[in-house]
Amino acid sequence: MKFVHTNIVARDWKRLADFYQEALGCTPASPERNLQGEWIDAVTGLKGTHIVGMHLRLPGWGDSGPTLEIFQYNQSPERPPVATNNPGFGHIAFLVEDVSKTAATFMAHGGSPVGELISQKYPDGRVLTVQYLADPEGNIVELQSWEDK
Repeated sequence: MKFVHTNIVARDWKRLADFYQEALGCTPASPERNLQGEWIDAVTGLKGTHIVGMHLRLPGWGDSGPTLEIFQYNQSPERPPVATNNPGFGHIAFLVEDVSKTAATFMAHGGSPVGELISQKYPDGRVLTVQYLADPEGNIVELQSWEDK
């Protein structure tokens, strides 16, 4: 068994894919997807489905690592307000060198803070620096770094 990808359903897949490339260094994994027909209706359980989007390679994993799949459906319901405790998948996390610097880049490209930047010392002496942010479509992203002390 091998983990393959995580999917984000976007309102504007191109804008969101650009965001993840510019803010977090993801890279495109060709080809772009343009999916429709009976088979996609059957697999999604939706009728008349048309999905467009792409996969992005995640930083630090290379060509064979898992991807972030950003898809846009021809129709989607409204999403609930951003909250860290919404049921279902909560967030995706990136290990970064400098949380503050990466968060500033993230926000400069259209992201927004969800919580505060916090550093917390663990009982084993390591220090976690972490912040939750939202991408331009409200998906929560955790930025974290660990420091031995």
